[in-house]
Order: sequence, then structure tokens, then C-alpha cells
Amino acid sequence: MVLDKFSLKGKVAIVTGSNTGLGQGICQAYVEAGAKVVGVSRRPSTETAELCGPAFYNVIADLGSTEVISSVIEQTLAKFGRIDILVNNAGIIKREDSIDFSEESWDSVLNVNLKTVFFLTQAVAKQFLAQKSGGKIINIASMLSYQGGVRVPSYTASKSAIRGVTMTLSNEWAKYGINVNGIAPGYMATNNTEALRQDGERSADILSRIPAGRWGTPEDLKGAAVFLASEASDYVNGFTIAVDGGWLGR
Repeated sequence: MVLDKFSLKGKVAIVTGSNTGLGQGICQAYVEAGAKVVGVSRRPSTETAELCGPAFYNVIADLGSTEVISSVIEQTLAKFGRIDILVNNAGIIKREDSIDFSEESWDSVLNVNLKTVFFLTQAVAKQFLAQKSGGKIINIASMLSYQGGVRVPSYTASKSAIRGVTMTLSNEWAKYGINVNGIAPGYMATNNTEALRQDGERSADILSRIPAGRWGTPEDLKGAAVFLASEASDYVNGFTIAVDGGWLGR
């Protein structure tokens, strides 16, 4: 049956940025689809653990440094014995006029949103090869993987690069049965967009551009996240799916 292809029963997923927002929603979706999930977060993912139950395990790590990668892999293998899925969701954003943007803000965003993403992905791909199993890698991109944005130069740079790296890795790793794809969420009601949503004029401008007429929610991302992690997407590689309420089609 076709619905069986969407099952994640027996799979083990790592989801970064698991304590709130989109990461929390993806963890829930994977547990609902039958997977065991290791959520990686800088602070305890207490609420996510309560929502997901015993199929969820939390690893505390600051992804601003690549030094934590080996520990994330080791703890996942110690807990669940294998890795089948990686979702690179953790990210940060700094808002400031580009004319005044600091080197510190640039580096902090690129370290979390791009550098650690690449090297964690590399480490997980090596585990896939060791398992001789193939696997699924999903990078959380952004509308700013396609557009420039305003006052977020480092975030735009990182998310544009994520889309490009997704294509590069798909070219190299498809032959190993590793699918590398992305999801570009639209304007979502998460911590990252709180400042925008509190700005009445800016929020109204954004909503006027979204054909669906509303901000997205973590619930809206669940279907795409499960699809790209499942057997149903085995011939999908190197593509970034927009989940945006129609923003890019406007």
C-alpha cells in the first residue's frame, strides 16, 4: 500500500533545534510516524520530551561549535544503535542594518546555520556508509534561500548556501542511497519571527503577500518532513520544497 511508504517505523532520526517551534513539530511528526528521535538542543527539550514520550531522547549541545558533533553521533548510537535520518533545523538570526552589521554577528550565524550543518551532515553520511544503509538528510532552508530579505545579511547568506550545499551533496551521495533535500518554510509563527509578528506594519505587509492569508505553523511542516524522511521520497534528491502558503508563487 502506498501509505506504507510514508511509515518511519524502525527508523532513527536526529533533529537539531528540538526544543521549540519547527524542530519540536518535526520531532512529533517522526514519533507519530513510528521513528525514534534524538533531539539536539542547547537547552533541555523538556516540552518536546513530554509531547513525544519514550521514543524521544534529548542531547544537549551548542551547535555554535563543530566540537560537539562526535558526541551527538556517539550518544545517538549508544541510545538507539543506528542513524537513518538527519534534520538540520537549528538556526539563529541576527537583525541589523547591513551597513552596521558586525563580524561577530556574521560569524555566529554562519557557524550555526552553515558550518556545523555541513560537518554534522558529513559525519552522519559517514555513519550511513558504515551501516551500508543509505539514509535521508533534510536541511531546513528559508524563503531567503530564494530572496534577499532586509537587515539579515548573514542569515540570507547562510540559507542561500544551505540550498546550494543541498544540491551539491545530493550530486555526490545519491549513488550511496543517500537522499539530500531541503524544506524552505515560509513565514512561520516561531521564535525567529516574533519580532516581525510584533511589528504591526511589517506583519501586515507579510500577510498581504501570503495567498493563504496566515502565518504558518509547525503543524504545516509535518507532512513535508515525513515525506522527505520516508521511502516515499526515494527518487527525490537535491530539491528544496517550499512550505510557504504560496509566498513564492505570488
